[in-house]
Amino acid sequence: MSEAMIASPESSQSAEFERRQKLELNKLQKRLRREVGQAIADFSMIEAGDKVMCCLSGGKDSYAMLDILLNLQKSAPVSFELIAVNLDQKQPGFPEEVLPEYLKTMGIEYHIIEKDTYSIVKEKVPEGKTTCGLCSRLRRGILYNFAEEHGVTKIALGHHRDDLLETLFLNMFYGGKLKSMPPVLHSDDGRNTVIRPLAYAREKDIARYAALREFPIIPCNLCGSQENLQRQVIKDMFQSWDKQHPGRLETMFRAMCNVEPSHLADTNLYNFRDGERLGGKRQAVNTAEPEDAGHFGRLDVLNI
Repeated sequence: MSEAMIASPESSQSAEFERRQKLELNKLQKRLRREVGQAIADFSMIEAGDKVMCCLSGGKDSYAMLDILLNLQKSAPVSFELIAVNLDQKQPGFPEEVLPEYLKTMGIEYHIIEKDTYSIVKEKVPEGKTTCGLCSRLRRGILYNFAEEHGVTKIALGHHRDDLLETLFLNMFYGGKLKSMPPVLHSDDGRNTVIRPLAYAREKDIARYAALREFPIIPCNLCGSQENLQRQVIKDMFQSWDKQHPGRLETMFRAMCNVEPSHLADTNLYNFRDGERLGGKRQAVNTAEPEDAGHFGRLDVLNI
């Protein structure tokens, strides 16, 4: 038997590793497809003829969202259009060539919007303070206006199940409100509809899927690590719970989907005198023109 016919231990191990990686990728893709498809169906996120704008940040979540939606688009029972949009906020060192190069390989219509929000954020936010609030306001205002100008009917954001749970706890701990980010959010003025197709997906599944798909991740360096941010504290708490009490996060999310107003204490949701459910307060996307808007025009502030 020739030496060429004898597989080395190294090549056998490599082949086995690649086989396992492929199996894991297929398994994760099927799970995410199922969860995204279920969320779309449960919350009527996408309808026939929709033009869906996938907002890409360069992070794992938005990459995974676009990837799964493109996959679902091929077999969806309704026809809808997908476009990808990234906002280049002119952060120093931002690798502006990464997303265009990636999107060219995907064969999807894409747009890169260039707006220097970085300078505004650094000017308005004191050193050491979190930049996330103003940064997200500016970013979303620009994206929402772009959507309206380009006939977009749905704006898809990459928030996942863990984001929804974290926001719930942030609002309870620091905001005194029992609310999160809804899977679908309609603006009061009818200009925008935001959808979150990854609402049922776990962050750890998305992270692993992104690693296996080798997405060209672009980190957000505007705010640095900001390890002491309130959201990071909640995230760390969740990770600890997930390790010590498997299934707790799943139960918590089911609770978000199974609310009983009569067993809470909001008189806007329940008439305790007559024992009747009420419509409650409806608050979605408000319009504002803060002083720091500069030349960016009207801003849409998403209350989350």
